[in-house]
Order: sequence, then C-alpha cells, then structure tokens
Amino acid sequence: MDYLNGEPVGVDALKALALTNFGHFTTLRVDDGRVKGLSLHLDRLEADCRAVFDAALDRARVRALLGQAVDGRTGSLAVRVTVFDPDLGVARPGADAAPHLLVTCRPVGGPLAPLRVSTVAYQREMPEVKHVGLFGQLATRRAAQRAGSDDALFVEPGTDLLSEGATWNVGFVDAEGHVVWPAARVLPGVTMRLLQAAHPWRRRPVPRTELPHLRAAFATNAAIGVRPLAAVDDVPLDTAHPLLDILRQRYQELPDDRL
Repeated sequence: MDYLNGEPVGVDALKALALTNFGHFTTLRVDDGRVKGLSLHLDRLEADCRAVFDAALDRARVRALLGQAVDGRTGSLAVRVTVFDPDLGVARPGADAAPHLLVTCRPVGGPLAPLRVSTVAYQREMPEVKHVGLFGQLATRRAAQRAGSDDALFVEPGTDLLSEGATWNVGFVDAEGHVVWPAARVLPGVTMRLLQAAHPWRRRPVPRTELPHLRAAFATNAAIGVRPLAAVDDVPLDTAHPLLDILRQRYQELPDDRL
C-alpha cells in the first residue's frame, strides 16, 4: 500500500506530481523493518525541503509515516518518500508551499551483476538536491543502454572529470589501493556518506584519462549498496578486487534503526 499524508493514495491525488513534477525525495532500503542511515535520510529531506520549498519538514511525522508504510512487511523494500505540493502548478510555483508526503514501497531484487557504463558529459540541475526532475538522467541512461552499456557515468561538462552516475555515486580504487571519491558537484548520497564513515578515503579530481590506471570502481546508493563496475567505456576494471568485499562487509556491519 502507498500512502499520501498517511492515507491510501489514489490516482487523483497524484495528478499534480505527474503533470508538474516538482518536488524532492529520498529512497531508503528497509530490510525486515530496519534501515541504515535513517538520520541522514531525514537530514536530506529537511535540507531539500528548505532548498526546494522554503519550508520546514517534521522529522517525527516522516518517521511515523515510514513506519506505517512498512508495518507488518518483511523482506527487503525500497521505500521512497516524495515531498511535493499538489497546489503548486506550472503557472505559480512561487506561491507559499504546503508540502505533502508520499510514501511508496517496492520489493528489492536479488544480487545485481557488475555494471558496464559509458561516459557522457552531463551535470544534473541542482546536483546537491535529490529532486524529482529525472528526465535528463533517464535520457542518458537510455542512450547508454541503446548503445550497449548498462548505464551512464557523468563527466562534468567542459572538463574531463568524472562525477557521478545517473542515479548513484561512484567511487574508485586507485593504483595505490586507496578509496577515492571524485571531487565534483554531486549528490551527497547517504550510502556514500556511510561508507566514508566506515572506511578511510580520499577526495580528489578523477580525470577520465586516469581510468586505465585505476584498479576498480563501484556504484553506491541505498538500493544497491556497493555494486562493482565491470568497465567504463572500453576500460575493464577488476570486479573481484578485495577492497570491494571489504567495503561491502563494513557497510553490512553498520548499525541500523528500526522504523
């Protein structure tokens, strides 16, 4: 069951979101009622609500609605909280906002194969905000898939610097065996931040020309955890690098919260 402000949601209530598509969200992975990084997800929703709607968000209410959505459900779920105002239309998005909370759930599948990705010059609008404007990201993903890859990896326009994936952060293992996160304007992903707290890392620019010298690379988001990259463009990468297993293990060992 999906809920809008705690009530079962119908089609009419979603028209504004579908037609205007203005809002922000976060997606949590919930395993048997437990979630990693809950406070970071709530921090994101609060900060993005101020950035997008100039409005405050009630953390306790969000947590209560999350608990309602997953109550009695077992297994692994991707639970998305979308914040939008159905009264803000195309003509007057500048009106005072009264954000609504849509909570939706879907099952999470099993283990995923390593990704083969292709690079593309692209940067999301307001990259620090997890907003619902996904057209550009999905267009790059579609183009990559039509060309034979699994997904797209962004290069900051006007540079040769790698930044993030279509819906995921990217990390690298460099020639010295260090975890490297790109110094770029990217979404501060919750999974990325949890891994940064669990394992030593460096942040620096990562040019595309460095790819042949990197040992491994991985994608991260709440739904997939740590997913190896098998290749970037025509550069193969080690999907069995031991540091990838270490990152997965340390991520699994992180404490979690019950909703």
